[in-house]
Amino acid sequence: MSYAEDTEKTTRSPAAARTTAAAPTTARTVAAGLALALAAGLTASPALATARPGPEPRTVAPATTGGALDRYYSQTLDWGTCMRSPQDGTGKDLDQAGVQCADVTVPLDYKAPRGRTVTVAISRLKATDTRNRIGAILLNNGGPGGPAVDSPPVVRTAMKEVGPRYDIVGFDPRFVGRSTPLDCDWPVGFTWFSAGASRAGFDRQVALSKSLAAKCRATNASVLPHITTRNTARDMDVIRGALGERKISYLGYSYGTYLGTVYTQMFPGRYDRMVLDGAVGPDDYSPRLLKHTAMENEQALAAWATWAAARHSTYGLGRSRTAVLATIDRVMEKAARGPLTLGTAPDVFRVDDTRIPTLLFMGVADDGDGSRAFLAQQVAALSQAAKGREEPLSPEFAETLRLLLTGAESSFGSSQTAIICGDVPAPRDPELYWRDIRRSRDAHPLFGPLTENIGPCAFWDAPREAPTRISHDAPVLLVAATGDPRTTYRSTKALHSKLPGSRLLTLEKANRHALYGEYGNACVDTAVNRYLATGRLPKGDEICVK
Repeated sequence: MSYAEDTEKTTRSPAAARTTAAAPTTARTVAAGLALALAAGLTASPALATARPGPEPRTVAPATTGGALDRYYSQTLDWGTCMRSPQDGTGKDLDQAGVQCADVTVPLDYKAPRGRTVTVAISRLKATDTRNRIGAILLNNGGPGGPAVDSPPVVRTAMKEVGPRYDIVGFDPRFVGRSTPLDCDWPVGFTWFSAGASRAGFDRQVALSKSLAAKCRATNASVLPHITTRNTARDMDVIRGALGERKISYLGYSYGTYLGTVYTQMFPGRYDRMVLDGAVGPDDYSPRLLKHTAMENEQALAAWATWAAARHSTYGLGRSRTAVLATIDRVMEKAARGPLTLGTAPDVFRVDDTRIPTLLFMGVADDGDGSRAFLAQQVAALSQAAKGREEPLSPEFAETLRLLLTGAESSFGSSQTAIICGDVPAPRDPELYWRDIRRSRDAHPLFGPLTENIGPCAFWDAPREAPTRISHDAPVLLVAATGDPRTTYRSTKALHSKLPGSRLLTLEKANRHALYGEYGNACVDTAVNRYLATGRLPKGDEICVK
């Protein structure tokens, strides 16, 4: 059965779709998957200029730990320019927006606090309404592996009237971005690929995953056991102490919702207002982040295909949803016979049926017109390549392919994978993954071989700590779209059920991952800002419409 035929059947009946849905998971799968790119997108904007904060008296938070860790909690931060070099455009933008940056020193191993240290890069856009200041809010954009040092100006804009009442603090987690780096010198910047249509394709993914794990172990064995979410949560608490805050608020997207949940369980008395957007439940977070998300991704792709069909005159992909999906089927069939050549010199890339599903997966996490147009451009280029026509690529598409297929962003893939593999153990038998792939093909021929596929964690050393489990309630605000193809709505509801004191803000009928300040839904943004301003959760769950 072709994917076009399969999708026509499974998306016609919502009831049937619900009965065939696999259990959610993704942490962003995000993390992955998307995470990757999606984690998205908060970036600094120099247009959001504010007055540069001046000198300030330091307020030391009360001691929250004893012994050797005290020096980390009580450290004095050296705030200054965010520019690291004359070529640092991000740092320049942050400086112009009134943001200051600093490095926080943390122990590599919290069990050996007098040993080796690493740095965590942070940034701060200080509150300007000091009379009504609420406190500091810490940001995480997901990934894992997503930086947030560049995010305070954009979040200040999203927060509207309440923004000036907060110190908005971005940070790059340990071994991410401007923090102490990790780079395993991989030939790829992303590790979430499909098994393709054949056993040979799967065997290539097994070999790749094994080689990536071995290379990371050979180059960074001393630090890998300490690149974990639990250690990042510990770093967050050190940041809180170094900022002089008794409690800290938090805004996390995607994987950042898992990190926020972990923080609530490890440091239950030290957080104030907490927003988890695109949330994943701890039981769903694992190296198989994408497992059981094929249905949501295929439904999102079908919705995109309907959009593209209405614009056939622009993209030439087909005049109906079925025709557009049939175009993808033809591309996949051609790529299964041999890699397609995309682009012209100097930007030439070769993609086969193990890489194309990843491109589609990345493209359906946002149902806005801009993102849908970008995916349509990619599919049009793939369709031309399947016909043997070599055409220049847009700079954006070339950059996406460079991320996936070369080592240009090796550090991103390295840190993202290290975090996931360091958190939860993965099944180690390749045959288990192959059996899951084969079982998934009938219902989900396009995305099943991606979401069920093996990855480097199958060959990673076992985590040193057990995964975090929810042992007590946390009054947080959860934000989710019903059609989120990454951290699925089912996963958010599962987390909600484990945290009875939480409230769920739902956006209906949106195929979108990450909403607040990103999607432009006034209902969602207003509800989140009301909570950030008052500290009061809604009396009950709330629903917004697209």
